[in-house]
Amino acid sequence: MNNLRRTLSDYWRDTLLRRVLRNSGYLFSSNTVSAALSFAQGIFAVRLLGIEGFGLVSGTIIVFASNVNRLLSFRMSEVVVKYLGEALGRDQKRRAGAVVKGVALADALTSLVAYAVLLALTPWAARTLGKDAATAPLFAFYGLVLLANMLYETSTGVLQATNHFDRIAVINLIQSIITAGVIFAAYLMHGGMWDVLAAYLMGKTFAGLTITLTAFLALNRRLGRGWWRAPLRLLDDWRAIATFAVSTNLNGTVNLLARDNVPLYLAGLRSQAEVGYFKLALSIINLVKLPIEPFIWPTYAEIAQAIALHRWEATRRLLRRVSTIAAAWTLPAGGGLVLLGWWLIPLVYGAESAPAYPALAILLIGFGFASILHWNRPLLLALGKPAYPLTVAALV
Repeated sequence: MNNLRRTLSDYWRDTLLRRVLRNSGYLFSSNTVSAALSFAQGIFAVRLLGIEGFGLVSGTIIVFASNVNRLLSFRMSEVVVKYLGEALGRDQKRRAGAVVKGVALADALTSLVAYAVLLALTPWAARTLGKDAATAPLFAFYGLVLLANMLYETSTGVLQATNHFDRIAVINLIQSIITAGVIFAAYLMHGGMWDVLAAYLMGKTFAGLTITLTAFLALNRRLGRGWWRAPLRLLDDWRAIATFAVSTNLNGTVNLLARDNVPLYLAGLRSQAEVGYFKLALSIINLVKLPIEPFIWPTYAEIAQAIALHRWEATRRLLRRVSTIAAAWTLPAGGGLVLLGWWLIPLVYGAESAPAYPALAILLIGFGFASILHWNRPLLLALGKPAYPLTVAALV
């Protein structure tokens, strides 16, 4: 008992950990409500569209648009957190403004290119993945989310680097309320795929525009009005920034091909019902990841600044402690789903959803390890080694 008391006391005195927990708390509170809404809207969506319709909407159309964007984007939030965080830590305000300006221009350009590519691929996607050329308008309609979120990555990185996680939490919560509300209304009115896609698009559009405005105002307060006038020539290390961005993009591409594209592989090779089973399993796993996700970016923001100041012992201590906290939740929650999932899935989603259970049990193993060691890639990014996780991911 005394050892436990000492451990908790040490955790409380750790200022880095306390900041991570505080910022994670904002996101966790938001994510808890969002997860409950997502769970409920998933039930209504499956019962409204059937498992095949659910697979087409959530596992094919939405994933296709997201993955086209991921293929061409450069994970700008990670670039912003590293380089804006370093500039703020050294009180280099003009450089900070130049970093955000340069990244935002690149972010907007890649989003425009991504939407053009999506439109060009839409006829093929409808025939090959949607199994019906008549679904093409659905792909193009939801693809508008790429334009609505063209500065979302940059703006999210700004809010993370400036410790405005509470703003992100509130906006994400409202987004979830909008999406769930429209899906529930569609269920009551016996709507269809257009209504469900509109619900997701409305929520994403609100989040994209609001996050961008909030980040702009945060920079006005931190850097002063007119920060965006900072000349790009202040970025004399632009090659290093570009290399970092390309490395994170390549890492995302490897993950895209090996992991995030799985629903689209299923859509091309199997039926929409099997896509639905897989996406349903992933949505349930989100309940296990719920308390872990909020740790990732607050941890990255803290270790990026700690490493920039060469606070090595504080960094090591923080990583050990966030892993301990993550394991304390992941192991019992995952085990509970394995034990009860075979009964809960058909009870909640309907008997036709029962085949999602084997996918759930298998995926929990990988997501369990990833949740406990969630800090590994952010740590390497903060150390300026973005190519290392890329090499490991490619080999695996």
